[in-house]
Amino acid sequence: MTERTEAKPGARHYDRLTLGLAVVMLIIVAASYVINAADRQVFFVVLPGISEELSFSLASGGLLGTIFTLGIGVSGLPVGFFLDRYSRKAVMLLGITIYSVFTILTALAFGFFDMALYRGVTGIGEAMQQAALFAAVGAYFYQRRALALGTCNFAYGLGAFFGPLFGGILFQATGAWETPFYLYGVIGLLFVAVIYFVVPRGFTEQIDPGAPGSAAAEVDAQMPERLFNRNIIIGIITAATVGLSMYGYLSLYPTFLQGQLGFSPTEAGFALSMFGIGALMGIPAGYLGDRYDQRWIIIAALVGAIITAYFLFLVGQTPFQQSLLSFLMGTFASGFLFVNVYSLMQRSVRTTTIGRASGTFITSLFVPSALAGYLFGSLATQFDWGGAAIIQLMLLPLVGIAAMLFLDNSKISKVAIGRSH
Repeated sequence: MTERTEAKPGARHYDRLTLGLAVVMLIIVAASYVINAADRQVFFVVLPGISEELSFSLASGGLLGTIFTLGIGVSGLPVGFFLDRYSRKAVMLLGITIYSVFTILTALAFGFFDMALYRGVTGIGEAMQQAALFAAVGAYFYQRRALALGTCNFAYGLGAFFGPLFGGILFQATGAWETPFYLYGVIGLLFVAVIYFVVPRGFTEQIDPGAPGSAAAEVDAQMPERLFNRNIIIGIITAATVGLSMYGYLSLYPTFLQGQLGFSPTEAGFALSMFGIGALMGIPAGYLGDRYDQRWIIIAALVGAIITAYFLFLVGQTPFQQSLLSFLMGTFASGFLFVNVYSLMQRSVRTTTIGRASGTFITSLFVPSALAGYLFGSLATQFDWGGAAIIQLMLLPLVGIAAMLFLDNSKISKVAIGRSH
């Protein structure tokens, strides 16, 4: 059966694709997100080499490690408004182009300020692709939204695994920290051409989940009209605590492994890459989020992340222990929290506001993340690594747990429950 949907006001109708073709398109756009993740994660592995060559302090290096999240965060809301008005495909392509070009420019940086600029603009491009991708996929596969977003997070996990792993290998083999940036930038530009010629707007531009009178439309009519409703605000608070804690860990984790535990760049890269393997758990995390109360899934994941952080920075000593713990952190922080908080915020608004809800999530997660590396570096300098982990990775997530207790489940769209696409 062919469904027709109303895209943006005044825009043309787009037929939905066959399920098989839609899955192929999902694989293509998700594959482009692999490079997005690789670009983000590789910087953390080569940061010790960058800091040594350019004489950056621990706090300054931590700030550079997470400054790209400022670009992601400040562009989140504007991108969300654009997505509700313009082609998601165009926004996606422009975003990939921007972060690919500025990834290459990062390799040409000669100091703190120009590198910070390049990484910040890279984040803007990453936000554009991410918001367009998640809005398109969340709208198209509305009946299994959390599972579809989990598939995208699976792609992120692949990039988060291979990005630092290959980055550490290339860095150690060539002695040049610039090499991975050149490689990932070129691959990103290749994906621009693939998506432009292969992915149709019938996949990227779907908005309405059903015609007036359908079960989906009836549920939509019962959702809050305002974007910033109670559940969105709770989602913002939770996302901010996840960003501050998760990127505090990511920013200086390889530096901790190499400087404190004596790991080689390859060992540190592998340990960080296991975070990406944990992010692959986004698919089962999304599956569970489609069927059970997301509030308790999110709370359980926050508790798991707190316990894991304790063992990461205060107990684990060997490469095997650190790799296992990094995997668990990726499972809780990226696999469960990222997917379920993201889909929860999309489910807290009407379908015509999904783009802005996506942008709100990105802003609330990534703007605080921009300071996470600097904060973690400063805390580690003052209280050592264990003290920094207790404050930023164990106490802070308690705020998110408290916020989720006030969630209003009656204003969460249940379209996905019990349905299949």
